[in-house]
Amino acid sequence: MLLAEQVAIVTGGARGIGRATARRLAQEGAAVVIADVNAAGAQDAAAELVALGQRALAVPTDVAEPAQVEAMVQRTMETFGRIDILVNNAGTAALTPLLETTPEVWDRTLKVHLYGTFFCTQAAARHMVTRRYGRIVNVSSVSALVGSVGRAAYGAAKGGLIALTRVLAVELAPYGIRVNAVAPGAVETELTRAAWTPADREGYERLTPVPRLGQPHDIAHAIAFLCLPASDYITGQVLVVDGGFAVAGIRR
Repeated sequence: MLLAEQVAIVTGGARGIGRATARRLAQEGAAVVIADVNAAGAQDAAAELVALGQRALAVPTDVAEPAQVEAMVQRTMETFGRIDILVNNAGTAALTPLLETTPEVWDRTLKVHLYGTFFCTQAAARHMVTRRYGRIVNVSSVSALVGSVGRAAYGAAKGGLIALTRVLAVELAPYGIRVNAVAPGAVETELTRAAWTPADREGYERLTPVPRLGQPHDIAHAIAFLCLPASDYITGQVLVVDGGFAVAGIRR
């Protein structure tokens, strides 16, 4: 197990990509902190890992609230004594046309995706710096790379994550901390299954060269790679995991 004795925080770890990532990192031996605004879901995800013989802790956390983030990081340190990995995955699914996007939707989308990543990274990096080691992975989206209807707030937030990733990679490199991002395409999760129509699903499959929807484990494997020793010379990069959707152009 390549992450034995390491400690990982996964935000938004109660379900979907976050839960799959928590499971994947635990398989490599990491203790995992599930930080999620969904307290019951976080507890369930942590209990699943414990039942498999892994170390896990659930901490209810709204990443948009700095005080809650600080408390979550402090709880992690009190329980495990270190932070090696941070996966900034917490997010919201905002699909709102530009002219219908309210200030409240704009603010909440940016606060969870962009502010939350900043708050969590700053709090965790303070501890990583002292040990001169850390691996941070930010979950962006292909919506940061290609234009699509209804993604003004979401695309702006995810695009901001890519810029933030590059800045952090440069600033934190002298402390042995690598910072990268993954950009998932269309991924089938509880959230997307509830939001997509059959036509939406068919459209994504038709426009993707690998003709299927992504699964949470597809993204989890990519995130894990960026935390493993095999990627030690990679930082400031965006790993697109979308079945070729972003590079395909117009397909009929």
